[in-house]
Amino acid sequence: MTKRFDRARRGFVVAAVAAAVIGVAPQAMAAWPEKPIRLVLPFGAGGVGDVTARIVAEKLGDKLGQRFAIENTPGPGGISAARAVTTAQPDGYTLGLLSNGTAAAVATFKKLPFDPLTEFEMVSTMGQFDAVLAVSAKSEFKTLGDLLKAAKANPGKINVGTITAGSTQNLGGEYFKSAAGIDVVIVPYKSSPDIVVGLLRNDVQMMLDFPPAVKGQVESGDIRLLATAALKRSTMFPDVPTAAEQGMPGFRVYSWNGIFAPKGTPKEIVNKLNAAIREVLAMKDVQEQLAKLSIEGVPSTPDELMQRLKDDIANLNMVVDKAGIVRK
Repeated sequence: MTKRFDRARRGFVVAAVAAAVIGVAPQAMAAWPEKPIRLVLPFGAGGVGDVTARIVAEKLGDKLGQRFAIENTPGPGGISAARAVTTAQPDGYTLGLLSNGTAAAVATFKKLPFDPLTEFEMVSTMGQFDAVLAVSAKSEFKTLGDLLKAAKANPGKINVGTITAGSTQNLGGEYFKSAAGIDVVIVPYKSSPDIVVGLLRNDVQMMLDFPPAVKGQVESGDIRLLATAALKRSTMFPDVPTAAEQGMPGFRVYSWNGIFAPKGTPKEIVNKLNAAIREVLAMKDVQEQLAKLSIEGVPSTPDELMQRLKDDIANLNMVVDKAGIVRK
């Protein structure tokens, strides 16, 4: 009896020490969350990542009983946002938004001050979506063919706006340039709203971004879509042809987003958050809100999210090499 008691006591001590090592006591894991949760985004306000995060975070807050505080931290390669998460205490109170923009950063930088494959504790994907190609309503370009024709006749004279260098959109712009065989200037902006301003002022003649970034201006008639960078027509813009329909077969620029935590965040917290995300994404009103933005709400296991990131890193490395992009 005494030996069994000693073994049980040693087992409890080992479990308590293990929890202490990662900075989270067993009772804290059971009670999580007991205070607001910080969600760090590598994008500015108004973009697809920001919009998706706010829709899902509001419902997660209701379900988990704590508010999610959105922190927009845009910057090249998502470096500032990633470091804010990876250097935080792994206690479930600091989370990050992950997208294939992270894969783009890995593909375009020689070295990053963080490694998403070893420093991220994956939780779940949230959504996936395709990009659009847009011009001002006052533009002379009525179709994608018009723009391609003008670009070939006037090398280096057409500017294409995207968000920050190294982002999915920015890399998508370089891919567009390479796939179309044209010489256009890719102009990076800090945020999606900034690109819209540049487009309306004719500083750039086309922009490549995701639907939420232009939805309002398309509806108001200030912006016109030339194409979607998708394999099939968008549910949000069913009358807009794909780039593939207009002479660019196979051309696609897409992204996805998900949630990650600092490495070492307890599995109990990761699993609880993963389950909550699944429940939120299954809600009819959430699905409807995302669908209106041409976003498909898709959860995953942590392992599936990690594999998706690995696959995109491999694919985007090939895009960078083919486009001849010099790694920073």
